[in-house]
Amino acid sequence: MTPFRPFPCAVLLTGLLVLSGCSVEPLKPGYSAMTTRLWGASQVPPVTGNGTGTIEANLDPRTRLLAWTVAYSGLSGPVTGAHFHGPAMAGENAPVVLPFTGILSSPIQGVATLSPEQAAEFLAGKWYVNLHTAAHPGGEIRAYVPVRP
Repeated sequence: MTPFRPFPCAVLLTGLLVLSGCSVEPLKPGYSAMTTRLWGASQVPPVTGNGTGTIEANLDPRTRLLAWTVAYSGLSGPVTGAHFHGPAMAGENAPVVLPFTGILSSPIQGVATLSPEQAAEFLAGKWYVNLHTAAHPGGEIRAYVPVRP
């Protein structure tokens, strides 16, 4: 069994949490689960648009297995590239450290085993996720992945 929890099991609508009735396995002890919002204002430089999204990421620090789901909507066109970037602090750009492979339609799901250095950077909050489109080749929506112990 993987540490990954299916997403979305809840939807946020105008400030109300609506449960969709799916079951969510509890995370095993030691896993770090992170969820955050992607939007154009987080891009460097900022992008104005209707695109928004969320990322849920789960990391097992023992095995360094990272699993993620990115759901998005409202972009200017199809996603042409999606990746984790790092290391960088808020307001900075960084190179791609982990490209997403396969179909990039929402939701994007993936799993990868990080190197010890990558896991340390990820757990230090120095990675962000970025979705690119033809209209915004530098990225249309972005978010730093927060870390929860």
